[in-house]
Amino acid sequence: MSTQPYHLYIERIDPSKNMARFYALSIEPNLFGGTSLVRSWGRIGSHGQQKIHVFDSEAKAVDLLLSLLRRKRSRGYRVLR
Repeated sequence: MSTQPYHLYIERIDPSKNMARFYALSIEPNLFGGTSLVRSWGRIGSHGQQKIHVFDSEAKAVDLLLSLLRRKRSRGYRVLR
Protein backbone atom coordinates (compact mmCIF):
# COMPACT_ATOMS: atom_id res chain seq x y z
CA MET A 1 0.00 0.00 0.00
CA SER A 2 1.24 3.45 -0.87
CA THR A 3 2.36 5.54 2.08
CA GLN A 4 2.40 8.74 0.04
CA PRO A 5 0.06 9.81 -2.76
CA TYR A 6 1.62 10.44 -6.15
CA HIS A 7 -0.34 12.77 -8.44
CA LEU A 8 1.27 14.86 -11.15
CA TYR A 9 -0.27 17.13 -13.78
CA ILE A 10 1.86 18.83 -16.46
CA GLU A 11 0.99 20.93 -19.51
CA ARG A 12 2.57 22.03 -22.76
CA ILE A 13 1.12 25.16 -24.33
CA ASP A 14 2.45 26.74 -27.53
CA PRO A 15 0.01 29.19 -29.16
CA SER A 16 2.16 29.49 -32.31
CA LYS A 17 1.56 25.77 -33.00
CA ASN A 18 -2.03 25.77 -31.68
CA MET A 19 -0.84 23.28 -29.04
CA ALA A 20 -2.45 22.88 -25.62
CA ARG A 21 -1.76 19.44 -24.16
CA PHE A 22 -1.92 17.88 -20.72
CA TYR A 23 -0.32 14.80 -19.21
CA ALA A 24 -1.36 13.40 -15.83
CA LEU A 25 0.29 10.63 -13.81
CA SER A 26 -0.87 9.00 -10.59
CA ILE A 27 0.13 5.96 -8.59
CA GLU A 28 -2.77 4.14 -6.97
CA PRO A 29 -3.35 0.82 -5.19
CA ASN A 30 -5.34 -1.77 -7.14
CA LEU A 31 -7.80 -4.41 -5.98
CA PHE A 32 -5.25 -7.24 -6.19
CA GLY A 33 -2.77 -5.82 -3.67
CA GLY A 34 -0.47 -4.36 -6.32
CA THR A 35 0.19 -0.86 -7.50
CA SER A 36 -1.02 0.82 -10.68
CA LEU A 37 0.42 3.76 -12.58
CA VAL A 38 -2.41 5.61 -14.34
CA ARG A 39 -1.40 7.80 -17.30
CA SER A 40 -3.83 10.28 -18.89
CA TRP A 41 -3.08 12.60 -21.79
CA GLY A 42 -4.72 14.68 -24.47
CA ARG A 43 -5.72 18.18 -25.51
CA ILE A 44 -6.59 20.51 -22.63
CA GLY A 45 -10.36 20.57 -22.23
CA SER A 46 -10.89 17.05 -23.59
CA HIS A 47 -11.19 13.74 -21.76
CA GLY A 48 -8.11 12.48 -23.59
CA GLN A 49 -6.84 8.93 -23.37
CA GLN A 50 -5.80 6.72 -20.48
CA LYS A 51 -3.45 3.80 -19.95
CA ILE A 52 -2.94 1.77 -16.77
CA HIS A 53 0.28 -0.10 -15.93
CA VAL A 54 0.13 -2.71 -13.14
CA PHE A 55 3.16 -3.46 -10.94
CA ASP A 56 3.98 -5.78 -8.06
CA SER A 57 5.76 -3.05 -6.13
CA GLU A 58 5.37 0.68 -5.67
CA ALA A 59 9.08 1.22 -6.39
CA LYS A 60 8.71 -0.03 -9.97
CA ALA A 61 5.74 2.27 -10.53
CA VAL A 62 7.72 5.24 -9.18
CA ASP A 63 10.62 4.39 -11.50
CA LEU A 64 8.33 4.49 -14.54
CA LEU A 65 6.68 7.71 -13.32
CA LEU A 66 10.06 9.43 -13.01
CA SER A 67 11.19 8.13 -16.41
CA LEU A 68 8.02 9.43 -18.09
CA LEU A 69 8.34 12.76 -16.28
CA ARG A 70 11.93 13.23 -17.51
CA ARG A 71 10.88 12.44 -21.08
CA LYS A 72 7.93 14.85 -21.00
CA ARG A 73 9.97 17.65 -19.38
CA SER A 74 12.57 17.32 -22.15
CA ARG A 75 9.76 17.83 -24.70
CA GLY A 76 8.59 21.09 -23.15
CA TYR A 77 5.96 20.04 -20.60
CA ARG A 78 5.95 22.11 -17.41
CA VAL A 79 4.62 21.38 -13.93
CA LEU A 80 1.83 23.73 -12.88
CA ARG A 81 2.27 25.51 -9.57
